[in-house]
Amino acid sequence: MFPRRTKWTPNDHLVFVGNPPLFRPPDQPVRISIAFTWDIQEGKRLSENWSRFYSDVQLGGPALDDPGGEFVPGRFIKQGVTITSRGCPKNCPWCFVPKREGSLRELKIKPGWIIQDNNLLACSKKHIEAVFDMFREQNKSIKFSGGLDSDFFSDWHRKLIDSIKIDELWFSCDTYGQIKKIEKLKSILNGIPQNKLRCFVLIGFDNESIDDAEYRLEKIHELGFLPFSQLYQPQIKKSYSMKWRSLARKWSRPAAYRSGQTKGLGHEAKEA
Repeated sequence: MFPRRTKWTPNDHLVFVGNPPLFRPPDQPVRISIAFTWDIQEGKRLSENWSRFYSDVQLGGPALDDPGGEFVPGRFIKQGVTITSRGCPKNCPWCFVPKREGSLRELKIKPGWIIQDNNLLACSKKHIEAVFDMFREQNKSIKFSGGLDSDFFSDWHRKLIDSIKIDELWFSCDTYGQIKKIEKLKSILNGIPQNKLRCFVLIGFDNESIDDAEYRLEKIHELGFLPFSQLYQPQIKKSYSMKWRSLARKWSRPAAYRSGQTKGLGHEAKEA
């Protein structure tokens, strides 16, 4: 059960979003998954409503600092997604993963073609190679939507990537200093078309200005990646001005920023 539907929500007959429907399955365990801290209160309300009809109702999920256990395909996330590790050895100040999931844990590898590990490349070489062995058995192009860490990416990872069909390779550039790492990545990824090279770009963290955020977005695009902007959100949801939201919206839509209509937004918005 979920408080809201997202693109990752599973859609089998035992998945529900919101209040209990008129026609319900027989009594069985109900697990309410909360992904965002600002949905916690709604999750508690739903827990009360579902408890009217079911004897075993529990709240959990990332927003409640659930460390996560063994991954079960199709449970709490749509079919096709796989998670082969939990946690992360790094401690980035904007990231909740180390607090919630702890240090890196390698899991039993389950089949899938959309990989959502927090930091796959921090895993052992043996584990990474086994994950790619699994990818080769999929009749799908692989999407690395969990992201690939530029701090760990090297030439031997490129050889593995060349051994499978690729849909999207996702990286990140969350600070100004990471631009140089993206520049290095570009040389290793030479020959892979831009439509397959994607980059999460965190904006608005630590009082970043709109000008500085826009500079990073433009630079990532110039380097041959398709940026996807993400407005920083702390545990208590933060409100942003229209100018910030406009910048984030345009730089999350390749059709918008490829049209050449994004330059200058940050300068116009400086006082927002």
